[in-house]
Amino acid sequence: MGTLSTPVPAERKQPGHEPSRVALVGVHGFGAHHLQNLERLQANGVVRLVAVADPNPPTPGALPPGTAVFSNLDDLLAGTPALDLVIVATPIQTHAQLALTTLPHADLYLEKPPVASLADFNRLQEAAAAAGRSVQVGFQSLGSRALQAIEELLAEGEIGTLLGISATGRWVRDRAYYKRSRWAGKRSLDGVDVVDGVATNPLAHAIATALRIAGARTVDDLASVETDLYRANDIESDDTSVIRIRTAAGLPITCALTLCAAESVEPYITLQGSEGTAVFHYTEDRLRVSSAAGNRETVYNRVDLTEDLLEHRREQRAPVTGLISPATAAPLISPLAYSGAFMQVLEAIRTAESPELIPEQYVTWEGEGDAARPVIDGIEAALERATAAHVTFSELGLPWARPTVDAERPVLSLPDGDEPGASGIETGKAAVVLATLQSGAGLAARLSPRPYLHPVRTLAGVKVTDHLPADHPWHLGAGFAFQDVNGTNFWGGKTYTRAAGRYEERQDHGHIIERSTTSGPGLLEQELSWQAPDGAELLRERRTTRSRAIDLRTWQLELRTELTAVVDSSLGGPGSNGALGSGYGGFFWRLPACAGAEVFTAEGRGEPEVHGSTSPWLAWTADFPEGPATLVFAAPAEAQDPWFVRMADYPAVASALAWDRPVDLAAGDPLVRSFTVWIVDGTLSPAEVAELTAGRVSAAG
Repeated sequence: MGTLSTPVPAERKQPGHEPSRVALVGVHGFGAHHLQNLERLQANGVVRLVAVADPNPPTPGALPPGTAVFSNLDDLLAGTPALDLVIVATPIQTHAQLALTTLPHADLYLEKPPVASLADFNRLQEAAAAAGRSVQVGFQSLGSRALQAIEELLAEGEIGTLLGISATGRWVRDRAYYKRSRWAGKRSLDGVDVVDGVATNPLAHAIATALRIAGARTVDDLASVETDLYRANDIESDDTSVIRIRTAAGLPITCALTLCAAESVEPYITLQGSEGTAVFHYTEDRLRVSSAAGNRETVYNRVDLTEDLLEHRREQRAPVTGLISPATAAPLISPLAYSGAFMQVLEAIRTAESPELIPEQYVTWEGEGDAARPVIDGIEAALERATAAHVTFSELGLPWARPTVDAERPVLSLPDGDEPGASGIETGKAAVVLATLQSGAGLAARLSPRPYLHPVRTLAGVKVTDHLPADHPWHLGAGFAFQDVNGTNFWGGKTYTRAAGRYEERQDHGHIIERSTTSGPGLLEQELSWQAPDGAELLRERRTTRSRAIDLRTWQLELRTELTAVVDSSLGGPGSNGALGSGYGGFFWRLPACAGAEVFTAEGRGEPEVHGSTSPWLAWTADFPEGPATLVFAAPAEAQDPWFVRMADYPAVASALAWDRPVDLAAGDPLVRSFTVWIVDGTLSPAEVAELTAGRVSAAG
């Protein structure tokens, strides 16, 4: 992992000093990497590998001449005096006891994770302090010189204010991976904690590196850790998970990791800044920065953690001179104490409920026998969406994920009058859930939490809304919001202001709170409060949503909103603030990814002709993942506000209430808008759409 030069740098060599006497416990698995590195260091005169311990002896010729071989650590310590350093590279569940046994005799290099519980971590810290020993933890990625470069670019503000950090890991592991040892994939073994999951072992570096970049080192540096754990393999631990962390300083860190990808990709850490991004591929020590200054990519070298520990030992034990004092010895790169934040994450995983088994219909197995490996359907997109919005798989509403606490939300179904046979309509769909009302309450502040409908489906079950997409995570299904109400952003994301003439990251996000919600067949009624970041109420809203069946393949959604200004209010958005053509604000419908999409009105076809028009209706037809569908939007009965349409950048339709000027309301004044959407299975022609909307358009006229 990473870039290490073969020769030992001159400053790391030890002229006039005897090579450090080193023992290695565990010569197989990752121990083989340590063995190779020790051979390099021994060839450079830095160390002497004096002994190894492993119940499974190394193959003949695998060790430097003169290296003693023992079957266990106790025998090694008894037979090997004056050790300087012991490296432990053994199964996770053995770390605690081996480390505690080592500390009275030598300094310690302990592979990651250091131990399998927070209690053992605390015991180990106490033992190291009592013995006066140094302990380095094997998070090799922390030795990358890219971390110093990241620290500098953040200090210089190159990507603006740091808004969040994410870690993405997409690896492939087959059945043989979990058969390589008894402890592989276990939460515990013979009553002893193991916690061998995707986040604690193979992709543990992703979490440790993200924490280090965030400045989170100790347990006290974290405010919370949430876990969302799954498995596609027949194992105890997780192979696919989201770990959401919030630091004591309030910074979100979201780690979305899987061993069930279609193909392995180098894992990476993303720094989400107000003015740019930085992406760190930690296994390659490669940093890519994108900001107003342009794009650049740099590959850095890496300090070997074994050399770092040896140099630290030498400085600590050096006599006080004019050049160096033990009191000013350089700190370790990955000391035990700095694993506290990671151990808090591990503890949350250890104590979480068992990972949920992903149903087989969402998993494709590739390969045969022990080479077979699971691929979770759509996992790459799920990881991207989770990290972009800082949400869990459950909050994304993935079909294989656990339901959220918010899952028992009101739903919209066909009203009682539209039961099979009623009004001559044989729909057979009386029990179909057509839409679910989400509260949005748990979303990050930057997404402007608010209620919305998602998923919305056709009578045949085709999903026609999306939420929390990676491109614009603040796009939330079907709903109603503005980007600017008296300077408060109820839309999410960046804010466009006339003064700046561009979108800027601002701490101006409001939230729309449900005061009350009632529901019944075909009806949802909400009383809502629009509140500024400081909690001041700006608007009150009464929102009514109805559904009714039209024919065997069509149902109609009606949404009526009545906004009342609590204080004198200006309702606007990018268009009214000077962003030509970006007049969104009001009713908004984010569609899922679809193929063959067409958008048309009675007068025009395609985004250039439809966007900004004031036609009485607009239709969107496409092939969605579950099948073809058509959505027909009628202009609000109260006013033909311009249509906002996006097709190339992302799929969305909006009725833009503040297209190029704000709507001003005096305190106590109401504003009403009523919208009708026909949701149809299959593809309608312009003539069929005109016929469908004829009654609604006539009534509105």
